[in-house]
Amino acid sequence: MPGPDGGFAGPGIRCSMSNDLKGWDNAFTAKSPYGTVKGSPSYAGALSFMRRQFSKDLDGVDVAVAGIPMDTATTNRPGARFGPRAIRSASPGISWERPWPWDFDPFERLAVVDYGDCEFDFGMPDTVVPFIEQFIGGILAGGAASLVMGGDHFVTYPVLKAYAKVHGPLSLVHFDAHSDTWGEEQQRIDHGTMFYHAVREGLVDDSRSVQIGLRTTNDEPMNFNILDSRWVHGNGPDAVAAEVKRIVGDNKVYLTFDIDCLDPSFAPGTGTPVCGGLSTHQALEIVRGIAGINLVGMDIVEVAPAYDVGEITALAGASLAAEFLCLFAANPHRHK
Repeated sequence: MPGPDGGFAGPGIRCSMSNDLKGWDNAFTAKSPYGTVKGSPSYAGALSFMRRQFSKDLDGVDVAVAGIPMDTATTNRPGARFGPRAIRSASPGISWERPWPWDFDPFERLAVVDYGDCEFDFGMPDTVVPFIEQFIGGILAGGAASLVMGGDHFVTYPVLKAYAKVHGPLSLVHFDAHSDTWGEEQQRIDHGTMFYHAVREGLVDDSRSVQIGLRTTNDEPMNFNILDSRWVHGNGPDAVAAEVKRIVGDNKVYLTFDIDCLDPSFAPGTGTPVCGGLSTHQALEIVRGIAGINLVGMDIVEVAPAYDVGEITALAGASLAAEFLCLFAANPHRHK
């Protein structure tokens, strides 16, 4: 029931909206892009990522979280256009405290806002790549990095185009069931060929890049270093993380995580599931183990909630995205 100051009172509960707006729909009421939001119900409020403030103002912002709701490049089950919404919806349940087991809160080190979604005209496919590139380019020009929520994996291609203009050729740390390097004579909007073109265009240095969890056949994998799913299962997360750090060195890194890297038992809500993948635990441990890489940008893609069960795929996506923010905050090169 309403309290005398306009808040709410009940047995053992005393929450004042008038005295402290922080925590009541932080997406709209936040006074700062810093800080973890406590005391806000996980089942209510606007669907911003991790209770971040919605903002287009990038002044002083370190990371802009942005959705790219596209799935027209999907070759199997569509639905990843709903991925950003699903990840945002799952994220409040883990937003009340810093990600475990990190010894710092990324929202104390980083100014993070939810930048909203990239709205392109799906009826004009020739405009999609330059539009997304311009959208991400605007974030980078504003002095922030992007944490992208897909969308199908093709969205990483225009994102890389924007990043390469600022950072030059990047090392790609790529978690996936598929290599996405299948060759083609004519460039298509296809989520299985975009890294073939990214290498050929000089956006990515494949010899200093690594693909983790692959378990589909591609007899021409270019020069990527591949730690396939059997290698991961046979050697364990610590060995994977050490090998990733050896391969990328101090190079600038873009991290892209296709949720189908996880086994379908851990991530059924995706368009192209493949058996034999990583567990959520393995993936999280690998991500934690590569702390210290020179991370400049990141994405989580291919969450398709129509095929999900109990939001476990969306929750995995939200959890991984929160870990990526910890990685970004832990980058020793970030202020150099």
